[in-house]
Amino acid sequence: MNQVLPIADNHQVVSYAKEIITRHRWRFFAIVIIHALASVSALIVPFIVGKLVDAVVGGTTHSYVNTAIIVVVAAYLLYSFLTREVQLRTRILGEQVFAEIREEFLSSVTALPLSTVESAGTGDLLSRTTNDVDRIQWVVRFGLPAIITSAITILVTVAMAVAASPLVALSLLVGVPFIFLSARRYLRRARPTYLWQAQAWAGMNSVVAESVDFVGTIDAMDLGEARRTRMRSVLGHDAWDSEARAAKLRMELFFFLLLGCALPTAVAVVWGAHLIHLDLVSIGMVTTVALYTAQLRNPLTEFLMWLDELQVASVSLARIVGVRLVPNDRTATGAHPVGDRLVAKDVRYAYREGKDVLKGINLDLVPGERLAIVGPSGAGKSTFGRMLAGIHPPTGGSVTVGGVNLVDLTEDELRSQVALVTQEHHVFVGSLAHNLRLAKADATDQELFDALASVDALSWVNSLENGIETEVGSGAKTLTPAQAQQVALARLVLLNPHTVVLDEATSLIDPRSARSLEASLSAVLEGRTVIAIAHRLYTAHDADRVAVIEDGLISELGTHDELVEAGGPYAQLWETWHRER
Repeated sequence: MNQVLPIADNHQVVSYAKEIITRHRWRFFAIVIIHALASVSALIVPFIVGKLVDAVVGGTTHSYVNTAIIVVVAAYLLYSFLTREVQLRTRILGEQVFAEIREEFLSSVTALPLSTVESAGTGDLLSRTTNDVDRIQWVVRFGLPAIITSAITILVTVAMAVAASPLVALSLLVGVPFIFLSARRYLRRARPTYLWQAQAWAGMNSVVAESVDFVGTIDAMDLGEARRTRMRSVLGHDAWDSEARAAKLRMELFFFLLLGCALPTAVAVVWGAHLIHLDLVSIGMVTTVALYTAQLRNPLTEFLMWLDELQVASVSLARIVGVRLVPNDRTATGAHPVGDRLVAKDVRYAYREGKDVLKGINLDLVPGERLAIVGPSGAGKSTFGRMLAGIHPPTGGSVTVGGVNLVDLTEDELRSQVALVTQEHHVFVGSLAHNLRLAKADATDQELFDALASVDALSWVNSLENGIETEVGSGAKTLTPAQAQQVALARLVLLNPHTVVLDEATSLIDPRSARSLEASLSAVLEGRTVIAIAHRLYTAHDADRVAVIEDGLISELGTHDELVEAGGPYAQLWETWHRER
């Protein structure tokens, strides 16, 4: 099972929420004040109605009734104005808070160590970037205004009921045990239930993502039924069970909440009638408190409904904040390399403790040389390439450039020294120029054209309707795998490092085009150190030296001619490759 990313605890989530509130404390304070004023203006009406009832019972005038009506109308007009103002302010604040959460989350995701992303797998991270962000978005945009409004309305309503008649207001206490006990039971069980639910969705997302990404393989190997069985298994166990438990939890909560809201109104009428009989309160007082208890139902129900959504969102927020808790896999010391020499000393690496993939590799690269790394699949070629590019810190030994460990460099300085181009690539949504400027933000159009020309991409780029300003990526112009790789290599040219690790970077281009591309790239990389990890042995033939990796160790190191003459593993690979061509 894939290692999942961390999940923040309650303390960390609360600290993050406090951090957000502190940034906008004055705006939060203004919203609370306006909400309170809006609630008071609306709750004046039951108070006026109660007074009017007492006045009618005792005898009153048309003038008193007209004045009461004018006050009620004015109160509703004021309530409407204040509600509009506070809803606008709250929505704007909610949008800004959500934008900050989203931007901070994206910053955290893009700063994750690649080793962490790979070990976590696609499902967990995809679930956090989609389901969890959507849940927070829903609560921030709509729940935040509702929670603030209902909470203040509840407090002001209770205060007004007590002010109208403390004796009759005692009826409010009848609903407290139902609300308190059900809410306490719910809150105790909500977090683990929603965490389980979120993890179940992450597992389901993983199955869907894998099935979509590798649909060609599934079709070619007739694995459709196996994938459908896997999906039914995921849906039928954790996903279904977690949804059922969450639904049951909500039903129990709302049943007792509705009971806790309905009882006080009935008790207020019965209890109030008894107090009227004892001549302790007036009919108007009972009317006022009864109206207040009835008015409590909507804000209390809305508050608790959003409390449920808030629990879901808090779990999502815990998962999002958890991304910030991933420890960095390197610590920049501020040291600066002296020279461009790349040296690997006793490099070891294990994806699982005690099972080394690399078993103590030593390699001293001469600046400007071309080194080809070859070997059978699973021997550790790509893993060693990642060590040389500083993607993963070695679990043993060291990789240095200019006498400084790669893991001691900042990300920006590391990429200015060593860059990795793999067979995996991505075309981002935007113009082709935007895609290229990801490597060099201030690159001129001429620099972009020069980079494209160096990788033999200029001809097809010029044939596009809008040239380098053509929109590419999802929903726009779709590039072929070969074109996408050329874009990735053009980014490399713009990045301009002194050492380049090519991990089968031309594997998706047909051999003739790849040969032409590598010839063009060779001219661009003149004077730079190039480590080429490839299964096409003409790359090794053109290299200054060839390193053969077998079972996590360099078994042979020398020129192409030397290794062929030696008759060892490389000579066998060369002979087999020639025979299969």
